Amino acid sequence: MEPPGEKLGEAERPRITPQLLKSRTGEFALESILLLKLRDLGLADLGCLGECLGLEWLDLSGNALTQLGPLASLRQLAVLNVSNNRLTGLEPLAACENLQSLNVAGNLLATPSRLQCLAQLRGLEHLRLRDPLARLSNPLCSSPSYWAAIRELLPSLKVIDGERVSGRGSELYQLCQDLDSSLRPGSSPRPRATEAQPWVEPGYWDVWPTQSSAILEEACRQFQLTLQECQDLDHQASDSLARAQQALSPEGNPSSFVF
Repeated sequence: MEPPGEKLGEAERPRITPQLLKSRTGEFALESILLLKLRDLGLADLGCLGECLGLEWLDLSGNALTQLGPLASLRQLAVLNVSNNRLTGLEPLAACENLQSLNVAGNLLATPSRLQCLAQLRGLEHLRLRDPLARLSNPLCSSPSYWAAIRELLPSLKVIDGERVSGRGSELYQLCQDLDSSLRPGSSPRPRATEAQPWVEPGYWDVWPTQSSAILEEACRQFQLTLQECQDLDHQASDSLARAQQALSPEGNPSSFVF
């Protein structure tokens, strides 16, 4: 028989409950939750998370998860961060047909075959297995050929561990490399182009998405707030400079000083 203390500890392991989700999001109905951040809570049990059927963005990093069973019902999930947990497999994610970005750095995935369950996710483009800045990795990353194995297993990926492997992003990277080389001392000048060409297609920098998405709308909202803050700071800086120039001008008060 296990000591009473151990049984109590097992019963009190942190888990996701409807009360936790409602307090974190303010949503009364679990299926209405679209974005959810539950990081660094020591969670060992996903509890009722599978009832959040509308969930599109989920952060479960920094917990104590060993399995992802309830996530199999989250068909709308597009972005998932389960880094820094204790996962040895990802099988439930095979049902997350809309998954686009997955971070599993800092888990216990031993071989590339543990990612076979992701092969049918055609929309999956971003995968992180290793994060040097956060000192997170997986056992499979110890093999120098793991990149090649992952690319063969998941050919639709465009970004692995933060580095682009295909698409226009890699072309842009090569363009920047060429530009850097041409600007180094001793580089031979290249002929000038007759007409400058845009790097991106028209409309690339349009702020608001054409399709409704909670993730994109939230990102755009935060971008607009940040942009407004920058504009406010710019106005404040311009006003301060104008006052300083006025105070330091010959026509100004000689006894005025600006510190």
